Amino acid sequence: MEQPLILITNDDGYRAGGIKALIEAARPFGELLVVAPLEGQSGMSHAMTIKVPLRLEKRIEEPGLTLYTCNGTPTDCVKIALDRLANRHPSLLLAGINHGSNSSASVLYSGTMASAMEGCMYDIPGIGFSLLDHSPDADFSLYMEYVCNIIRNVQDYGLCKGICLNVNIPKVHPSDIKGIRVCRQAHGYWREEFERRIDPYNHEYFWLTGNFHNTEPEADDTDEWALHHHYISIVPVQIDMTCHESIRPLKKIFE
Repeated sequence: MEQPLILITNDDGYRAGGIKALIEAARPFGELLVVAPLEGQSGMSHAMTIKVPLRLEKRIEEPGLTLYTCNGTPTDCVKIALDRLANRHPSLLLAGINHGSNSSASVLYSGTMASAMEGCMYDIPGIGFSLLDHSPDADFSLYMEYVCNIIRNVQDYGLCKGICLNVNIPKVHPSDIKGIRVCRQAHGYWREEFERRIDPYNHEYFWLTGNFHNTEPEADDTDEWALHHHYISIVPVQIDMTCHESIRPLKKIFE
């Protein structure tokens, strides 16, 4: 029987430890088609490349796994994989494992989650995985049991149309993980600061820094709360950004 086709991408680039760990976790679940950015594309959200040519290069071809690099964004990787590389409709799209959190407002900026949401547009169930460890040497192997269980459950039970999962794993020893919480996105924001610097040629430039502010730290039904209390958070994310509850009051004003 033909194995399910699983499409994998990320936003940290094909060399990142996170995508290597995700590939190994996904091997038992189907045939893997990996299309990942040639270089890191963090913070690109749903950006597409329209002004330069896209280039694909096959890096790995072995039984059960084919890996390409693309010089574009994570969204480019998904689009070109579906149009030019996939020989059948993928049954699942996996993104990550991201080096660092994609909880709360970070989901809006994340190339990892944008690629999972891109899959939703093609009716492909998607999961974006993130580990709250920015280190290039992060040990993803510690959490593979959880990653595999989440993949297995989505493969077995599916997801509602237009929905993908934003999965964040706290940076604690696996023995300290209390379990999984299905929750909502916390209300919060990034307060960016642009640090002024001077280069060796005496030219001014700015370096982006900043901090995340959780505006509801006591709410116990959010991803931020779950992660802070050593739970893996799962937030269902939808591509329909309509605020449905606002339609009726706005109709009274404008119609």
